[in-house]
Amino acid sequence: MAGLATAFGSGAMTNSIAEIEDADVILAIGTNTTENHPVIGSVVRRAVTRKGAKLIVADPRQIGLVQDAALWLRQRPGTDVALLNGMMYVILKEGLENREFIAQRTEGFDQLAKVVKKYNPARVEKITGVPAADIEAAARMYATAQRATILYAMGITQHTSGTDNVMSLANLAMLCGQIGRPSTGVNPLRGQNNVQGACDLGGLPNVLTGYQKVTDKAVRDRFARAWGVKRLPAKVGLTLSEMIAAAHEGKLKALYIMGENPMVSDPDTGHVAEALDKLEFLVVQDIFLTETAAKADVVLPAACWAETDGTFTNTERRVQLVRKAVDAPGQARPDWRILVDLGRRLGLEMRYASPKQVFSEIAELTPSYRGITYARLERLGGLQWPCPDRRHPGTPILHVDGFARGKGLFQAIEYRQPAERPSKQYPLVLTTGRLLYHYHTTTMTRRSPGLPELAGECQVEVNPADAQELGLSDGAKVRITSRRGSIEAVAWVTPRVAPGVVFLPFHYAEAAANRLTNTALDPVAKIPELKVCAVRLERA
Repeated sequence: MAGLATAFGSGAMTNSIAEIEDADVILAIGTNTTENHPVIGSVVRRAVTRKGAKLIVADPRQIGLVQDAALWLRQRPGTDVALLNGMMYVILKEGLENREFIAQRTEGFDQLAKVVKKYNPARVEKITGVPAADIEAAARMYATAQRATILYAMGITQHTSGTDNVMSLANLAMLCGQIGRPSTGVNPLRGQNNVQGACDLGGLPNVLTGYQKVTDKAVRDRFARAWGVKRLPAKVGLTLSEMIAAAHEGKLKALYIMGENPMVSDPDTGHVAEALDKLEFLVVQDIFLTETAAKADVVLPAACWAETDGTFTNTERRVQLVRKAVDAPGQARPDWRILVDLGRRLGLEMRYASPKQVFSEIAELTPSYRGITYARLERLGGLQWPCPDRRHPGTPILHVDGFARGKGLFQAIEYRQPAERPSKQYPLVLTTGRLLYHYHTTTMTRRSPGLPELAGECQVEVNPADAQELGLSDGAKVRITSRRGSIEAVAWVTPRVAPGVVFLPFHYAEAAANRLTNTALDPVAKIPELKVCAVRLERA
């Protein structure tokens, strides 16, 4: 994520998945790991149950990891900065910071310390709802560990303060010197299997491959020569959320969507539908006729992961080969072939004959991938970038000797409230997430026999106190309404959520949680605030 770039470079996992098992302390914040990343969740559980690691879970819901936690910090949605500043207050007050690391490898400490002094545990308890004693215990546990690792996911990033949240985690790690060593670090867990690879290879509006800025003329010239064109545009493009807004305003006329289903996954989906309808031309390239593809002027049938060759780069920066297992059905074709043919018809002569040839160009133009080849991947099973030459073994741990910018820069960050808060008309806070049994917008999982039987309908989690006050019973049909729309779901009355908070999975198109969510964006990363909005509940 962009917010981590100031200190840590690209925002990738600083350490490897296997190292989690040898951590003394694991801080899991904004990640429902056992449901959203079950493989990594099993590593976390082994660390606790077999090797005695202490687990701190910071999450508004009583997620599965809580059963293994030494401490559960149940913060109110959107109060992560205050919580982390409170932990750092305790660390500084008790002299638990790593002074040698701070002096040798960081800058900006005095500004951080000045801001953190405002966040004593008593004040933070009022903001977050987390008892002051638990904040103190978590701070001591993390700071005194020989090896402490931080895991986070979209519960941290999908806020208008998402960049601030990530930078606060970086502050905490640097304050305690928990970076650049085995089983430490700041580790974002990616939401899909190749999110890291998509970002690495230029799937962002401001960079080319390897996070090389499009505003850098030398970078643009190098790519232009490789692609046989005179020049490349220097203008930074739009993010997904900005594209939808531009389409709604009539500024964006055409859109090409690959493997994305914004009619279910994007905030305020009523607004998304209007935006897509205003386009002059919409192309969707996907493996099924999704809710978004149903709106397209042209649908290009694509092959799925098992029907094509190529590489994925997973959440620990590991590049791995994917080998075709079966032929694609009907007219479906691999994405790269579709794009090559489209490029040729638009006048760009792309001469790639295989994914291997594409990857060779990637390695040639991307310093962090330069040492990675298909032959090495075949032999080694995978390589972690940065891998700058063909003798390099890959990099399991980032920032061992220094940060990408030289010294790590502390950011003095004040707590900001979410963009939307409860009111008399909308008295409850809605937060959203995923279920173990479904994947993203259920394009695949609802077509998988058995999974719909396990999670066939949308349930809204409601605290028993709220249910009693509203006269709602378990299993009752309820209407959830925000300033943007309404949906209906089945009430699940459960203490998994705190009073005043309700939870919805966003998977179900017929009860799309994102009809309700807020389009307010983080000012830096441009990520919408999907984790906090104000709603009301009533009988359907």
